[in-house]
Amino acid sequence: MKITLNNRMEVLENTYQMTVQQLIEKKNFTFKFLVTKINGKLVKRDERDSAIVRDGDDVAIIHLISGG
Repeated sequence: MKITLNNRMEVLENTYQMTVQQLIEKKNFTFKFLVTKINGKLVKRDERDSAIVRDGDDVAIIHLISGG
C-alpha cells in the first residue's frame, strides 16, 4: 500500500488497508497528544480503531504541543 504520511510517500508492504491506530503503532508514534487526519478530514481519538487508511490516502499524524 502506498500512502502519503506527513507529506512523505510511504510504502507499507503486504498491506492493502489498516486502521489509523494500527498505523500509529506501526510507525511508533508514542506522543500522548496526536491530531490525526485522513485526506484532510479529522479523525477523532475514539474513531482511530475504526477509521481505515487505504492505498493512495493522504494521512497526517501530528504531535500537538503547547507552551508559552
